[in-house]
Amino acid sequence: MEAKVQKWGNSLALRIPMAFARQIGLVKDGLVQIDLEGDRIFIRAVSSHEFRLSDALMKVTPENMHASEDFGDPVGGEAW
Repeated sequence: MEAKVQKWGNSLALRIPMAFARQIGLVKDGLVQIDLEGDRIFIRAVSSHEFRLSDALMKVTPENMHASEDFGDPVGGEAW
């Protein structure tokens, strides 16, 4: 498929056909990774996975957990 490159401000823009966008999961205001290899431009959708603490905590194991750290007695208005 051929497409026309157009001027957008001080940059150039290329419209992505909706069929292509759907196929790779690209959505309006979604992020993409753009790479240049030689004379080729590669564009891929970046997952907009929302960070969840519960997901991160599920990855904590006894092998990757650090030891407790003692920072000494309180020196200000801390209340523990």
